[in-house]
Amino acid sequence: MTSIASVGASAAATAPIMSHWIDGRPVEVLREHTGPVHDPSTGAVIARVPRGGAAEVDAAVAAARRAFPAWRDTPLMARSQIFFAFRELVYRHREELAALITRDHGKTFPDALGEVMRGLETVEFACGLPVHLAGLNTPNVSTNVDAHTIRQPLGVAAGITPFNFPVMVPMWIYPIALACGNTFVWKPSSHTPGATQLQAELWKQAGLPDGVFNVVYGGREAVGAILEHPGIDAIQFVGSTPVGRYVYETGTKNGKRVGSYTGAKNAMVVLPDADMELAADAAVAAGFGSAGERCMAQTLVIAVGDAAHRLLPLVSDRIGRLKIGPGMEPNVDMGPIYSAEHRASIVDWIGKGVAEGADLVRDGRPFHLDDHPEGYFLGASLFDHVTPQMEIYREEIFGPVLGMVRATTYDEAMAMVNGHQYANGTAIFTTDGGAARRFELEADVPMIGINVPIPVPAGYLSFGGARGSAFGDLKLRGEDGIRFFTQQKMVTVRWPEPGGREALSLVFPGNR
Repeated sequence: MTSIASVGASAAATAPIMSHWIDGRPVEVLREHTGPVHDPSTGAVIARVPRGGAAEVDAAVAAARRAFPAWRDTPLMARSQIFFAFRELVYRHREELAALITRDHGKTFPDALGEVMRGLETVEFACGLPVHLAGLNTPNVSTNVDAHTIRQPLGVAAGITPFNFPVMVPMWIYPIALACGNTFVWKPSSHTPGATQLQAELWKQAGLPDGVFNVVYGGREAVGAILEHPGIDAIQFVGSTPVGRYVYETGTKNGKRVGSYTGAKNAMVVLPDADMELAADAAVAAGFGSAGERCMAQTLVIAVGDAAHRLLPLVSDRIGRLKIGPGMEPNVDMGPIYSAEHRASIVDWIGKGVAEGADLVRDGRPFHLDDHPEGYFLGASLFDHVTPQMEIYREEIFGPVLGMVRATTYDEAMAMVNGHQYANGTAIFTTDGGAARRFELEADVPMIGINVPIPVPAGYLSFGGARGSAFGDLKLRGEDGIRFFTQQKMVTVRWPEPGGREALSLVFPGNR
């Protein structure tokens, strides 16, 4: 197996080959069955990643099935000890994980390190999961009859995760699945394999039994195999809305429990009484952090009344001072776009916004970094006078493009938030407590920030959207995650008194 530390900016002909991880060990593949991994800062091929399919998924599921009975029956505290060990290993390797994220994705190193630490929150929550798996006990629900509940794992669970958070998002899924007693098959993005590979190695070092945690790279064929495989019981997906809808519909049709957490077009509402300096900082941080490649990015600013007149120059000034460059360089605010194809897509979206009549206040398209001419860099763009009739208002661009929308009243702004096809996260900036309270009660969006631009809950709370931003009944993580990855059994028990067996009766039993 190729050492993580040895994966560098190699020439395409000698780029190291990453591997699947099945049954506790790497699975080597031939070079002709791999695809390139690019450094978005340079465009160079730095590694190659397997193109797995049905055969690899089948092997991973078979390993997970074999491992399931023993893992299910492992005492809760013994499972927890493995999680404590994994938590310590992740913390010890946090900077290495962050550097791999930056190398493969392009986000700045501090941003990547923040991702690792937020993912670690859910691992820490899973360390204490035994207490959350306790059932209910009710004695004497009827004469000499008691009732109790137990939570048990489903079997083999799968996760399909995106490129933009190769550590945090998977850590929102697999710790809960594993701690609940399931075994796991992970289909990560092929764009960011370095941090994926290291996570598998750390589980091995933590003492996780072979077959409990498996990794299969691949594209459409691998996803299709997961959705159709009879040995997989539950799937959680994070990614785009069209793919997430397909995953949900196909997986449920095949009898699986599925949760799909999908696209977003988050809006922050700025009232006239808001601290405009704070709101401007928040808009730029939430709009352009990680080059806008976040499902929780605030990509629309709905300015109420005269707020836009005061806010727009502040936002524009901050954009002009952003430092764009390779993510490992010091003091860089924004790294490159993750791929050349996605950069071209964002450029097309900016052109579409101009054609639709939005006012392009800041144009990031001409940005060029002389030291990295082949890198996938793009400047930050700012539109004003975006309207609900425009496609750049309705659709997720997933890049460094911020749109300002003007609303006359609070009610008009709220109608925009609640009328959008996506409902992932939203925020309000105001110094009026009454307005803030009204917003949190009236916004039909699951995650709400009040003077907080990216309202991602703590690791022990659930994360998820509504409308076009999620498919399924339960959210990621927290109590909803436990419910998702377990089945609850209701047990009714009667122990007759010695010699006291009742006479045969066909009457429907009551509770007396």
